[in-house]
Amino acid sequence: MKIDDLTIAIVNSMKKGRVRFKEVAEKLSVAEGTVRSRVRNMEKEGVLEITGLVDPEKIPGQSVVYIGIKLKTIELVKKGEEISGVKGVIAVGVVTGRYDLILTVVLKTGFGLLEFYTEELSQIDEIQSVEAFVVYKHYNIKIPCDECSI
Repeated sequence: MKIDDLTIAIVNSMKKGRVRFKEVAEKLSVAEGTVRSRVRNMEKEGVLEITGLVDPEKIPGQSVVYIGIKLKTIELVKKGEEISGVKGVIAVGVVTGRYDLILTVVLKTGFGLLEFYTEELSQIDEIQSVEAFVVYKHYNIKIPCDECSI
């Protein structure tokens, strides 16, 4: 899919969530069908996903930690993909520096850092070391609420 200025403008018009295609079309001076078609194509090709996100600080008992992982293997992408499917992990980045991977992990009541390490990460081979960074305060973060509970 070609990402052009109009496609970027459509995505930027939807930053705050789903809006009516008609409103976006009027704002950008294009046909409503053009906006609808572009959005559907972006969704189909995995460029755009419209989903409900929450502020993790507003969900009682929920917190976010970042975890740096040093691996024993050079297969960073393969391990990153594997770890991306682990319970609690909402994002994995293959990075430079002293860690090979940086994870964004959502913890909640009954599934804390200890459970994440002992029940989830312990099942992954080739992890040399981990370091957790507890987030006291976030700015501009919204996360999926797949496992939100109160």
